[in-house]
Amino acid sequence: MSNSSSTSHFVLLAFTGTRHLQLLRFCLFLATYLAALLGNSLIIATIAWYHHLHTPMYFFLLNLALLDLGYISTAVPKSMVNSLWDLRDISFKGCAAQVFLIHFFVSGELFLLTIMAYDRYAAICRPLHYGTLLGSRACAHLAAAAWGCAGLDALLHTANTFSLPLCQGNVVHQFFCETPQLLKLSCSTAYLREVWLIVASVCLLFGCFVFIVVSYVQIFRAVLRMPSQQGRHKAFATCLPHLAVLSLFISTGFFAYLKPPSISSPPLDVLMAVLYSVVPPAVNPLIYSLRNQELRAALRKVTTGWFCKL
Repeated sequence: MSNSSSTSHFVLLAFTGTRHLQLLRFCLFLATYLAALLGNSLIIATIAWYHHLHTPMYFFLLNLALLDLGYISTAVPKSMVNSLWDLRDISFKGCAAQVFLIHFFVSGELFLLTIMAYDRYAAICRPLHYGTLLGSRACAHLAAAAWGCAGLDALLHTANTFSLPLCQGNVVHQFFCETPQLLKLSCSTAYLREVWLIVASVCLLFGCFVFIVVSYVQIFRAVLRMPSQQGRHKAFATCLPHLAVLSLFISTGFFAYLKPPSISSPPLDVLMAVLYSVVPPAVNPLIYSLRNQELRAALRKVTTGWFCKL
């Protein structure tokens, strides 16, 4: 029986044996990655540059953009290199790093989205207490708690996953190192420790999702009492896309980690992984930030200034 310490590398899933389709996947991933890189970098630069955007909402948006940059940079660049050079190997350390970072950014993103939902609830439903509930110190503490809890969650999952004995080979049926796929390589009942840890994490994340939904329900109730029809339309147009992307992120992540083995298949697993690891970081800049008029105006000033300098 071999264990994880004797495994020097893992073999990732090849999307297809056809070279043309591999290059097509490279182009699609490259376009998505560049869009996410550009959108999130612009948001970070704009919020950091303009002092009038140094408010709780934009502070949390900046943290979300940082998480999205790290999230999409964890698996996509390696997958693009593999497609371009027709490679499949990943080192043991590289695999462990991917597991840690995926868990870190997934947990951090959901914790931060929960905080952002609370921020919107406080701003719309309790505007007179907003400055007290979300002062600068409170915002810093909330953001630090999100990053810290995400790091602890990722550390527990990574340590538990790579402490398991592996005797089912080293082929990971995914385009990156994903915990459910690594558990399939274990031949020990010790993998149940990680399964229960995943279940506990999912319950915690589901609790965050319920909190977000309840917050938005309260927001919608407050919005429906607004006398202005234009104001109601603007609020719904902003909040509903948030919930749509969040639901996609949560549902595909839950399905990837909790689905029964009987319905597992490489094409389905890859589709779910793309939907929860590639799509959200690319569309979040559009959904959460670029729909904001104040931020759009600041972005136009930043990009205009850059082009004038060029």
